[in-house]
Amino acid sequence: MALVDHLREFRYRLIVSAAAILLVTIVAWFFYNPLLGIVLRPLNLAIDQLRVSRPDMQINVTYEGVSSSFLMQLKVSMVAGIIISCPVWLYQVWAFIVPGLLDKEKRFALLFLASSVPLFLAGIWVGYMVMPKGYQVMLAFVPQNSNALSLLEANTFLGNEIKLLLVFGLSFLLPVLLVMLNLVGVLKGEQLRRARIPAIFGCFVFGAVATPSTDPFSMTAMAIPMALLYLVAEFISVRHDRRKAAHADLVSID
Repeated sequence: MALVDHLREFRYRLIVSAAAILLVTIVAWFFYNPLLGIVLRPLNLAIDQLRVSRPDMQINVTYEGVSSSFLMQLKVSMVAGIIISCPVWLYQVWAFIVPGLLDKEKRFALLFLASSVPLFLAGIWVGYMVMPKGYQVMLAFVPQNSNALSLLEANTFLGNEIKLLLVFGLSFLLPVLLVMLNLVGVLKGEQLRRARIPAIFGCFVFGAVATPSTDPFSMTAMAIPMALLYLVAEFISVRHDRRKAAHADLVSID
């Protein structure tokens, strides 16, 4: 396609993705109270665990400004919209790439969607599960017996939580991207094998930089699954290349 056609296609995919996110966001707006309980659960768990050893600790969540509560509800609804509508916008990402592929390569679309959605949601779940420990580690730095009151601004807290969840979710898509590049012939399994050690090191560097809470627990919880998923992608790619080479040898013999 010409550049103008690519831009038109990109605009269409973007509009469809935005419409899906907006629709789910509107629905989520009416379920704000239970969603807020889910959002605040990691922080509440961290506070409860800290108070076992630090009964003197005082932590309150605050809303600063007249519009703070409204922004909080809007952000919570949008996060729900992004997560729940992930099958739609992930498919749109693939559909934007598909026109540039051969017909025999387009059959991987269903495989991409079937693997990317569970992995994205799994990353969200892992990020959600490690948050209480991450908050506990960071809040534990408040000096003991200082009678200090820790005030956590709600929108700032939510912003960090959104970043953490999305970073975890997107990082779990790494193996899907690598395997898809291998299936369409862009990336070889041998290249992944040679890059194994730098890639695993890069996973830990990425985990240290990308996690907004900056605690070592969250960094490790992200880096280890990413490294394991990279090894899985390498294994699948190497086996695919070997089967492809064996098939080519059989065809040449015939």
